[in-house]
Amino acid sequence: STDIKSGSEMEGAWDIAFVLFHVWLSIVVGLIVLPAMFGVSLGFTDIYIKVLVKTLEWATLRIQRGQKEQPTLPLQSANGIIEKDDGSMEEEIGELRRSHPKNLAGGDFTLCDAFYFCKKGIENIVEDQVTQRFTSEELASWNLLTRTNNNFRYISVRLTIIWGLGVFIRYCILLPLRITLAVIGLSWLVIGTTLVGLLPSSNAKNWLSDLVHITCYRICARALSATIRYHNKENRPKKGGICVANHTSPIDIVILANDGCYAMVGQVHGGLMGVIQRSMVRSCPHVWFERSEMKDRHAAAKRLKDHIADKTKLPILIFPEGTCINNTSVMMFKKGSFEIGGTIYPVAIKYDPQFGDAFWNSAKYNMVSYILRMMTSWAIVCNVWYLLPMTRQVSRNFHLFIHSLKLLVLFKVTGKLELKQKHELG
Repeated sequence: STDIKSGSEMEGAWDIAFVLFHVWLSIVVGLIVLPAMFGVSLGFTDIYIKVLVKTLEWATLRIQRGQKEQPTLPLQSANGIIEKDDGSMEEEIGELRRSHPKNLAGGDFTLCDAFYFCKKGIENIVEDQVTQRFTSEELASWNLLTRTNNNFRYISVRLTIIWGLGVFIRYCILLPLRITLAVIGLSWLVIGTTLVGLLPSSNAKNWLSDLVHITCYRICARALSATIRYHNKENRPKKGGICVANHTSPIDIVILANDGCYAMVGQVHGGLMGVIQRSMVRSCPHVWFERSEMKDRHAAAKRLKDHIADKTKLPILIFPEGTCINNTSVMMFKKGSFEIGGTIYPVAIKYDPQFGDAFWNSAKYNMVSYILRMMTSWAIVCNVWYLLPMTRQVSRNFHLFIHSLKLLVLFKVTGKLELKQKHELG
C-alpha cells in the first residue's frame, strides 16, 4: 500500500509539472512567439524598458547621494585591464620611499623615484587606445548588475532590496523565459530551413526561406529582450550588394536580420553551430568556407563575386573589422572585404551599455558564458543606422574609399570623427 501511495504521489507530481509546463509554453507561444512571427509587439518590452529606466535613474541618484554621505565609498571603477591608483604623484613617490630598505629622507630626487615614472609609462603603453577597445565599455552609473558594481548595493537597505529583486527577476524569471525562446527560435530555424531546402528552386522557395529566417531571428531577439530602433530604412541593403557593419558581438547578426535577410559569410563549424549552418545553407545561399578555402584569398573572392553577380541573391553581410570591438570605436576595415566590388551598404550598430554589455570579449568568455551573460542582463537596446550606399569609382583611391566608409560608421557609433592622425588607426 505504501508503494501504491508513493506511486500515486509521483503521478500527481508529474501531472502538476505537465500542467505548469503546458501553461508556461502557452503563455510564451501566445504572448511572445506568435507576435514575434508577425513582427508585432504587444508593448510588454516597452513597458519593461520604461520601468527599468526609472529604476536605474533612482539608483543613480541614490548612489550619488550615498557617495556624498560616505566619502570613503569608491567611485565607479573603470573597466581597463590595469587597476590604477587614484593617489597623487607625491603620495605614490612617498610610498615608494617609505618601502625602501633604507630610510630615504631629504633631497628632491632619489633613484627609486624613477620607478614611479616607469610604472606610469608602462601603464600607458599597455592600456593604449587599441587595448581599451577590447575591454568592456565604461558605464556612467551602476546598472544594478553585480558584474558591474563596486559594492554600491550596500549603500542603503532600499538599494539592496532593489538589487536582490533584480537578481531574482533576471535569474528566476527572465533566464528561463529567454532560454525557452532561444530553444524555440533555433529549433524552428533548423527544422524550417531543412524543410524549405527540400523544395525545388523557385521564387516561392526564396520567399519561404526569407520568412523562416526572419521569423526565427525575431524570436531569438525576443530571447534577449531586444529593443531595436532602425533609422533610414530607405538605405537598407538590396540584393546583389554587400552590407558592411561594425562588429561588437555575435548577436549583431540577429539584430540586423530582424529587419531583413542576409547571406552570411563565415567558416564551417562543427557541433551545434555546424548543424545550424548546414540546415541554413539548404534553403538560402549562405557562403560557408572550409578552413583551406579561407587561406586561399582568390578562391574566397571568386565565390563572393559569383554571389553578388546574381542580383536575385540576398546581400552579403560582412564585418570588415574581423573581430569584436567594444562599441566605443571602429577598428580599421580589412581591405579584403571590398576587393570583390559591388555596391557597399554601410551599417552602424550602437548598443546601449546601460541595460547590458553586448561586447563579446572572446579572450575572457567562451560562447556559452557570453550567452549566459546576455540572457541574465536586463535587455539589449540598440540603434541601427542604414547609411547611404557607396560604389567605388575606378579612379578613386582604394584605401581612401575604405577609410571613408570607416569614418561614416565611426561617426554614427561614437558621434565624433577622429580626424587627427595620432587618433587614427586606419
